[in-house]
Amino acid sequence: MADYVLYDDTATRRRAPALLPHLDYPLLTAIAVIALLGLVMVGSASVSYAAKETGEALYYLERQSIFALLGLTAAVVTLHIPLRHWQGSGTLLLGFAYFLLVVVLFPGVGRQVNGSIRWISLGPANLQVSEVAKLFVVVYLAGYLVRRGDAVRASNTGFLIPVGLLSVAAGLMLLEPDFGTAAVLMSTAMGMLFIAGVPLRRFLLLVIAAGSAAALLIVTEPYRWERFITFMNPWADPFDSGFQLTQSLIAIGRGGLTGVGLGESVQKLFYLPEAHTDFLFAVLAEELGLIGVMTVIGLYVFLVWRIFSIAAASLRAERPFGAFVAYGVALWLGLQAFVNLGVNMGLLPTKGLTLPLMSYGGSSLVVTAVALALVVRVDHELRVIGLAAAPREARL
Repeated sequence: MADYVLYDDTATRRRAPALLPHLDYPLLTAIAVIALLGLVMVGSASVSYAAKETGEALYYLERQSIFALLGLTAAVVTLHIPLRHWQGSGTLLLGFAYFLLVVVLFPGVGRQVNGSIRWISLGPANLQVSEVAKLFVVVYLAGYLVRRGDAVRASNTGFLIPVGLLSVAAGLMLLEPDFGTAAVLMSTAMGMLFIAGVPLRRFLLLVIAAGSAAALLIVTEPYRWERFITFMNPWADPFDSGFQLTQSLIAIGRGGLTGVGLGESVQKLFYLPEAHTDFLFAVLAEELGLIGVMTVIGLYVFLVWRIFSIAAASLRAERPFGAFVAYGVALWLGLQAFVNLGVNMGLLPTKGLTLPLMSYGGSSLVVTAVALALVVRVDHELRVIGLAAAPREARL
């Protein structure tokens, strides 16, 4: 990671050089590799299902490719928006997130799939509102920690205000219901508060309260409790409640070291449910083996580490908003990838969370692209400001 120079705030308003020379290419390469591998695996995992359901074997691959282009377009636009505009719009974005989370619950507005109402129909595509809400909540919380950071660290009231606002968003997600996204959102927020310097005693009380609430939600909802019990021993009922997880484990076990070959998965042939969405990783493990599994895990580890490095550099350069945004995105994507991989490998109870940048889903792909573009913008502004603040002789 390059060393960054402390800067004068007024320098951010200067006309910056073109974006191209001042980007983090290792980060962009990791993002591109993950996204391209995701496209390949979506095509492979969905081909039989798409042929049966739509009559077009490449239906989901074509749609995911369109979403990828939309995500790339949105990312390029995001790269050209200065961070100060995002920081100044935090409250508006939070309000819009609430609006989406409420509107989707209205009869006739929200679209129900598999018992959950998470989507708003936009003609040929569906918008998963919780994906948009995650990004806007992270942006808002980053701005709040800059404006009210001292109060968050020093007083109970300052600490409880953002916790309360985030709890409202999580509560609306639970009404859909979307327990997995709500858990990732609250975990991301708690991580950001901890990084912001919330006293350990207050943080531990929040962790205990959130953990207790999550446990209560699990034991009081029959389908969540069944998932938890099934996760403990999926082979006890491999043809009913444990079917999805056992098929995932079979797929991973068949992969061996090098896999059965790209496109040669058996489990995707109507054995493994959600093969191109939540359980894409299991198909990848079957077709590409342990080598593919370790490559994917390594890519996500590098991605999260790189974003954390950008966040730390931004904090050292006294640019806290960019730092908190980057920390939030790293925690969000890292946690979501960890949960998805853990579910596929039987380490965590089944949750409907996509693998970022890889699983099929337009909302997830586009919003993730925008979130990563925000991180690249954080790094870009650091590089440009560092260059502007350096002595002229050092730049020659």
